[in-house]
Amino acid sequence: MSESKMSSMKKEYEFLKEIGLGSRNLGCYINGLWQGNGPVISSVNPANNQRIAEVVEASFQDYEEGMRACAEAAKIWMQIPAPKRGEIVRQLGDALRAKLHYLGRLVSLEMGKILAEGIGEVQEIIDMCDFAVGLSRQLNGSIIPSERPNHIMLETWNPLGIVGVITAFNFPCAVLGWNACIALVCGNCVVWKGAPTTPLITIAMTKIVAGVLEKNNLPGAILTTFCGGAEIGQAIAEDTRIPLVSFTGSTKVGLMVQQIVNQRFGKSLLELSGNNAIIVMDDADTELAVRSVLFAAVGTAGQRCTTCRRLLLHENIYHKVLERLLDVYKQVKIGNPLEKGTLLGPLHTRASRENFEKGIQKIKSQGGKILTGGNVIESEGNFVHPTIVEISPNADVVKEELFGPLLYVMKFQSLKEAIEINNSVPQGLSSSIFTRKPEIIFKWIGPQGSDCGIVNVNIPTNGAEIGGAFGGEKATGGGREAGSDSWKQYMRRSTCTINYGNELPLAQGINFG
Repeated sequence: MSESKMSSMKKEYEFLKEIGLGSRNLGCYINGLWQGNGPVISSVNPANNQRIAEVVEASFQDYEEGMRACAEAAKIWMQIPAPKRGEIVRQLGDALRAKLHYLGRLVSLEMGKILAEGIGEVQEIIDMCDFAVGLSRQLNGSIIPSERPNHIMLETWNPLGIVGVITAFNFPCAVLGWNACIALVCGNCVVWKGAPTTPLITIAMTKIVAGVLEKNNLPGAILTTFCGGAEIGQAIAEDTRIPLVSFTGSTKVGLMVQQIVNQRFGKSLLELSGNNAIIVMDDADTELAVRSVLFAAVGTAGQRCTTCRRLLLHENIYHKVLERLLDVYKQVKIGNPLEKGTLLGPLHTRASRENFEKGIQKIKSQGGKILTGGNVIESEGNFVHPTIVEISPNADVVKEELFGPLLYVMKFQSLKEAIEINNSVPQGLSSSIFTRKPEIIFKWIGPQGSDCGIVNVNIPTNGAEIGGAFGGEKATGGGREAGSDSWKQYMRRSTCTINYGNELPLAQGINFG
């Protein structure tokens, strides 16, 4: 590499100091201290495949030491009143605001998503902090009428103790926020294993949380963090000290996590694969639909679980929408995700680029017709062209999820046919329809409509707000995170019956002597 290029890269990475990162970093935050006794790995910039910095991962000894400290911290944290826990999360939101642009830039640098999306991801955690602060005063139970005189029934909610969070590369810090903000106000400590390919984001986020805990004289082990690979994830799944494991990743690995956790009678919260469709009816606002499809299919280089992978166009507007879409695809600027105007950054790893190439060959072998894109870009980075493929909805490859900017387009004649195609895949995360007709809208969101956890109208499949519960059905795992009543997954429910009289009437009118 030339000296000028090395100098340019060094300058690009200078901001890392602002969030406490150096050229070599310890990857375990254990009992308020940084350490690491595992292998040394390199964090790589997907735009040029050059090393950003080194990280020392966790060993099993680190894991056990961290878990012991976390279990002790849980005894303290759950005793703190929920509104006071909310105050700590409020301070966390303020600390993130102060480092918003630095963290957002790090997400773009290490993960590869464009800067606007990197900043947006950190903003999502800030929004979750705000949501969780309000929630900390609303962890309400119920009063239930008793059939017995002088009796009252109550529902109470208590902390689980420790929540394990295993996150994926595509949202390397936002998914922690969805889980940790809620888990913390619910009175749980958090054990976090970030993705092996985004360790710097894991460390930077942890440093911010650690600073807030230290400032409030709270045990650092309330958040315990491990950078590491599958062996650390398996340890979390097997650990009986962790009642709930939240896992984000592939269906294949998520099923393994679920089975391991179930064997010890733990709970798992799964956010797995998506294979999301947008349906465009013949009465739709086609310009709105085209803009939405572009963001849904090309955003984050197609590496969101909510990415639109299937576009279903009514036969009456098929050619009109497709021509317009092909036109806007030609205008997509591909390049360094940190540069202004870039809409499509690199895929996250070299392996992702290779999988994209293999996927294109498989598509062609099953009759797919490449309308635009379909190839990698020769460069130092992991860049590919955004791709549109005309294909039959019955092709086997359409049922699979290829993580990249790849859009299958297909034609339909009726709403019934479109819904059947939408529901025909194993995954059930997100779905959208574009129409102006109320009868179509209510059919779509009703029991005979989309079978997904997210059912949208006239908006893309991606870009969910934190106020609603996020998650999907079928092979997506069934978990729910972020808003609505998702908090109930992070607590244990007790039904309490109190007899304040002098008699002992039994339920169901039973007379026992």
